[in-house]
Amino acid sequence: MLAYILRRLMLVVPTLFGIMVVNFFIIQAAPGGPVEQMLAQIQGTAVNATERFSGSSSGGETVQRGSGGDQAGAYRGARGLPRELVERIEKMYGFDKPLHERFFLMMKNYLVFDFGESFFRNKRVVDLVLEKMPVSISLGLWTTLLIYLVSIPLGIAKAVRDGSRFDVSTSTALIVLNAIPGFLFALLLVLLFAGGSYFKWFPLRGLVSDDWASLGLIDKVLDYFWHMALPIGAMVIGGFATLTFLTKNSFLEEIHKQYVLTARAKGLVERRVLYGHVFRNAMLIVIAGFPAAFIGVLFTGSLLIEVIFSLDGIGLLGFEAALNRDYPIMFGTLYFFGLIGLVMGILGDLMYTLVDPRIDFEARA
Repeated sequence: MLAYILRRLMLVVPTLFGIMVVNFFIIQAAPGGPVEQMLAQIQGTAVNATERFSGSSSGGETVQRGSGGDQAGAYRGARGLPRELVERIEKMYGFDKPLHERFFLMMKNYLVFDFGESFFRNKRVVDLVLEKMPVSISLGLWTTLLIYLVSIPLGIAKAVRDGSRFDVSTSTALIVLNAIPGFLFALLLVLLFAGGSYFKWFPLRGLVSDDWASLGLIDKVLDYFWHMALPIGAMVIGGFATLTFLTKNSFLEEIHKQYVLTARAKGLVERRVLYGHVFRNAMLIVIAGFPAAFIGVLFTGSLLIEVIFSLDGIGLLGFEAALNRDYPIMFGTLYFFGLIGLVMGILGDLMYTLVDPRIDFEARA
């Protein structure tokens, strides 16, 4: 198993490099880069959608050039500004270097986890990520745990009662819940329980209260979960349908296999058959997928929830960075989370061996 893990770790480097190459050149080709953003701020204007998407560009550059001698020419926002000012702004953002040179310099810094400083927040990218991480980890971890705690028992119950009224009614409810986006549940919870129209039982914003530091340990824990109840609830309600059906189908497939019939023929009680024989095989794909499920919730499922409940997390940070073309944040978080995702993939394989020791990836290789 050790040799397999080492091979997977060696593949992380070229895989991560390929991810960065593709995303770097795609993002650099998008119009309205940081230089043009700064020029628009200097002139007191905003780069609208028409200006951003008319014409080819690379890193905010456009093909249209100004006609005057004092025009910087390469940027629409540079009209009327001295060329020297535009060149200083380009140098400030590193755009005075060729595209390939910028990429390799960025990757050299990333190897030592130097992600640079945000263009528009005047803070190091690492500090920003660490500052926003508690919110995203809270949403991702608790949501994933609750989804598993609900989905696995419910899926097993549905498999045991396959075709019954319970199975049909819960399937109907799950399909309806799965069809409704999580942010709509969030709005409904705000309306009902956060002072929207009815009750004001839960806070509407923040991860903790303003006086959290002065509270005792138990009060801190209670305050934290008080603030997280509605956002996590909104993400869980619409998120456990897929895992529930996966659990049910996995159990149904195993229940009808020969070894289950043999165990029943030997006189084993049904509970022993289900949890002593079926569970390990049926839960293999479900439990082993926990790392990937956590990464999915952490990085893709929380943006609108963060906005609705005023939670300043990674999702909101990345969204704002994409709008502002804040390249250090965009590329830094992409590198960091890409690395985490690849490592989580290896952990997922290890989970397979923990759930079922008979699996040996090294022998298969």
